[in-house]
Amino acid sequence: MKLTSTLIEQTLTQFEAQVIPDGHPALRQLNELYGDHTFFLDGNGLNIVEPVESPEEEVEVGQVVNLAAWKDENPPTLALHEPEPTDVVVVLGAVH
Repeated sequence: MKLTSTLIEQTLTQFEAQVIPDGHPALRQLNELYGDHTFFLDGNGLNIVEPVESPEEEVEVGQVVNLAAWKDENPPTLALHEPEPTDVVVVLGAVH
C-alpha cells in the first residue's frame, strides 16, 4: 500500500521507523519485488503497511508486514524472506 504523506506521518506516530524516501536508489528494485508500497526500515528490518479489516467499521487500519530482517554483518544487510505480518497495527484514519 502506497501511503500519502499524511498517512506516513500518522503511521510514524504509532510505529518507530524511517521511511525509504522517493528517489532512493533501492526503491525501484523494491517496487519490482513487492509492488508500489511505502517502505519502512526499523530495528527488525524492512516493512510495509497492508490494509486490514478493523473491528470498528469507521476506522481504517493497517498491519505492519516484515519483508526482510537485518543480518548481523558489518555492514548490516537485509535478508529477504516471505512476508511476515507483525503484531503492529496502525490506525490510518477515519473511513470517508
